[in-house]
Amino acid sequence: MVRSMGELVTETFEYDGGRQVAVYVPADPPEAIVFAGDGQLITQWGGDLEQADVPPTMVVGAYRTDDADEMVRIEEYSPSFNEERFAAHEKFFVEDVRVWVRSRFGVALPAERTAVCGVSASAELALAMGVRHPDIYGSIFAASPGGGYRPPEVMPSPLPRVYLVAGTLEPWFMENAARWADALRDADADVVITEREGDHGDPFWQAEFPLMASWAFSN
Repeated sequence: MVRSMGELVTETFEYDGGRQVAVYVPADPPEAIVFAGDGQLITQWGGDLEQADVPPTMVVGAYRTDDADEMVRIEEYSPSFNEERFAAHEKFFVEDVRVWVRSRFGVALPAERTAVCGVSASAELALAMGVRHPDIYGSIFAASPGGGYRPPEVMPSPLPRVYLVAGTLEPWFMENAARWADALRDADADVVITEREGDHGDPFWQAEFPLMASWAFSN
């Protein structure tokens, strides 16, 4: 059966002089929600979930900075480099965006129906948000995580469930994913780590997205 497709809604926030957030609104009332960095990329994959065996899922993606300096994006996404910039983005991501989703769409789901997702640098954001806010995000989807943000020496408890993936053609990113998997398992977290044939890029991550959502929400 082919499901009906949802719609994309975009809003511009005051943060950083005007930062966009895109929302994939599923055709049926959402039973799960995914918050993501790199929103201009990941939100477009919401339609893939409609065609997969996944409950209706809203995807909320905060756009990355349009600053030409790649370090600005990394400093927003990883707490390891610029505490002030990271904290400002964290407030925007965790508080402002979620409050808007609740008021605009009437959607506020419990942690077990809420995930945080990212790819490459934004996978570091997903890991940081999940580790720091396990009461909000019950699952973390981290594809090809960068190496700037590493597992803290002392993990909080409880921790979200975590789905890590990297490609056979990106060994450095697989090392980062494995490091996180080991640390999370040592902290008694529920962890899945997968290595698939692929390289660092959108098609590889997009193909994994429905598998992540099914793992988190179909049980």
